[in-house]
This record gives sequence, structure tokens and C-alpha cells, in this order.
Amino acid sequence: MAQLVKQPLLLFIFFVFCLQSCKIKNHDTASEISSEEKYANTIDEDNLKKHLYVYASDEFEGRETGEPGQKKAVQYLKKVYQELNIPSAWGNEEYFQFIPTSFFDYKFKDSENVLAFIRGSEKPEEVLVISAHLDHEGIDENGNVFNGADDDGSGTVAILEIAKAFKLAQEQGHGPKRSILFLHVTGEEKGLLGSRYYVENPVFPLSNTIANLNIDMIGRIDETHKDNPNYLYLIGSDKLSQDLHDISEEANEKFTQIDLDYTFNDDNDPNRFYYRSDHYNFAKNNIPVIFYFNGTHEDYHRISDTPDKINYELLALRTKLIFHTAWSLVNRENRPYLIQPFND
Repeated sequence: MAQLVKQPLLLFIFFVFCLQSCKIKNHDTASEISSEEKYANTIDEDNLKKHLYVYASDEFEGRETGEPGQKKAVQYLKKVYQELNIPSAWGNEEYFQFIPTSFFDYKFKDSENVLAFIRGSEKPEEVLVISAHLDHEGIDENGNVFNGADDDGSGTVAILEIAKAFKLAQEQGHGPKRSILFLHVTGEEKGLLGSRYYVENPVFPLSNTIANLNIDMIGRIDETHKDNPNYLYLIGSDKLSQDLHDISEEANEKFTQIDLDYTFNDDNDPNRFYYRSDHYNFAKNNIPVIFYFNGTHEDYHRISDTPDKINYELLALRTKLIFHTAWSLVNRENRPYLIQPFND
């Protein structure tokens, strides 16, 4: 009897050991996968809304380049980054890249870009730039404020939430392997001037800038998609780097399942959106880009572009897509491969 009992017992112990080993192995794999999702899930509708109701308020006077409202906007961004304990690009308390009026041919007053930075743990010299423009149209002759909630308050607050998520990951030991520059540029509405100033006076070498993810209007739904709001236009993702396009597609398929619309990516598109936002200045310098865009709508460049009209659930989902794409870019083994140089 003893011999008969001993053999099944050994088999049972071996089975339990194998089961536990599989559980541990699967748990480790799940942890690797879920850590990214964990930080993406900190991107919160309520926070986006809280920031945007301040940033696109009348107090900021339409954020016109060089004017008092724009100065209030950059101070707000600086304050948020300080509260998040995210340093400036220079590693100190000076978050502003000063742009003199002479750069604007004296048409506009002195202005500034805002630069915050998370240093990479393994390849800190390689930098991903996530950008949005901080300015808008100001106040009209009748005193009406162009709040610019979608254009580009939506992109601005999206960057704040992405930065918050990456900072938390860093604090918990999952920081990016490459560095990330959170770049808020001025003068976009005046002709992409703030981003042009940055690429002509880069804080980090353009040769080490692996990609630019540019966010300009991601909080609304255009007429074409009124019956299918789960969409986002992507422009430029495959023009310089097929790698970048594939990374973006994979991130979306795995995490967000947004209907990615490439209508405006067509070289023959009459709207020429590829040339109309800040990513263009990076693309001209052979830096792979993606431009995230919800399309125009009835409130585009009107005083009616207000924060109450933003779809915050959709804004959060689109922001998560950009976060996941950025996560892959800064943590993968190789930077996106440039398949062809810029061709205007």
C-alpha cells in the first residue's frame, strides 16, 4: 500500500509545481503588458476637462502670440509641470524658450515656447518630441474671446496628461528608455513660427530627435464622422518612416481600436493639412512625424470653439493612443528607420 500511495503523491506534487511555475511565468508576462496599460489608464477625462476649462477660459484672452493672455497660458503650463515634478528641458526652473520680436519681423511681440523634459534611462541622448501649439486667435474687435478649446487646447491638455502618465511610470521604476521632450509651441496661428524657432534653435540635436508626435485638435467630431465618432485622422505617419506608421498601427490595434482615417494623408489632398501644423517643421528636417487631427468643424477658428463642446471621453481615448505610440517609440530597441528624405 505504501508504494502505491507514494507514486501518485509524487505525481501530484510535480503537477502542482508545474502549475505554479506557469502561473508565475504568465503573471510576469501580464505585468509587462499591463504596466503600460496601467499608466495609460491614468489619462483621465476629468483631468483633461479640468485643465481645458481653465486653459480655454476667457481669462486667457484667446492666447494670442505675445499678448497678455498667452503669457498667462505659459505660466499655467509651467505651474502644472512644476506640480508634476517634471523638470524643464534645461533641468532647472526655466521652462521658457524665449523668442524675440525680431524673429517675428517685429509683427508680434516677444513670445516663448514651453519645454518640459523626462530623461531616458538607457538612451537619454535620443529624444522623442511630443508637441502642440499653445496659442490661438486672441480677441476680436468686439471684445469676443477666441477660446480655442479644440484648437489647440485639446492638444495642449493631452500633452499634460501624457506627461503625467510618463512621470508616474518613471517614479515607479518604469521610466522611458529614451528621453521625451514635451514641447508647447507659440505662434502656430501666425505661420508655424514657434516650431520653426525650435528647429532652428534646438535644445537637443535634431539628429538625435527620433520622431515628432504633433497634436492639433483632437477633441471634436467632424461632419464626415458624425455617425462614427470613434475615429482620428493621422497625417504623415508613413511619409518618412514605415516603421513609425507600423508602430502607430500596432499600438492602436492592441490598445485603443480607433478608426484611423488617412484621407488627409493623401499627397493630392487639397486641404494640404500636412503642411499646416507644427510637425511640418520637423518633417522638413527629416524627422519622422505623425499629426493627430479630428478635422475641422463648424466652430473652427470661431468664438464658439468652447470647452463645453469637447467630447472628453473621445479626447481621453485619443490621448491614450498617442501615449501608447510614444511608449513604444521610447522603449523599443531601435528608433524609427527613415525610409526616404523629406520631399516638399
